[in-house]
Amino acid sequence: MVIPIVKLGTLALRSISKPIANKLKQGAGLHPTFRDLIINLAQANHRFSTTMQRRIYGRSTDILIRPLNEERAVQAAATLLGELFIFTVAGAAIIYEVQRSAKAEARKEQQRRQEIEALAQKNRYLEKELEHLTQKLQQIEAMYQRRSLKDYFNYRPWSAKTI
Repeated sequence: MVIPIVKLGTLALRSISKPIANKLKQGAGLHPTFRDLIINLAQANHRFSTTMQRRIYGRSTDILIRPLNEERAVQAAATLLGELFIFTVAGAAIIYEVQRSAKAEARKEQQRRQEIEALAQKNRYLEKELEHLTQKLQQIEAMYQRRSLKDYFNYRPWSAKTI
């Protein structure tokens, strides 16, 4: 019962994260200090991605990279923040699912170990019982072999009074 609820909860969390990311995008450029921070983040991301693209295509990376204008930088940073938020939520949900699955597997493994131990204990008991019965059988066979031939001829399975 708990597993479907947990899975529905993580699915709901992932679905809710997209509108939250959109709200973050909308409100990203409103506060002046935060706006300066995300502009710097967007400019650094732009320089890094442009340099990587130039290296991939085999072009020179010694050139001056033009910075983004302020509005475009805010939009790029807001998009980056939104995607980062969605990625973080999805990553946290995956980590939670993996840990929950690992705990369930550990419980199953512990139960298997207990079952194996119970079977081993039963096996040891049965081995002792077999050894005990084997000893009794050997004693009975020894007693049987010690009987004399006379005992075989005098053996009467029925009572003399019944005849």
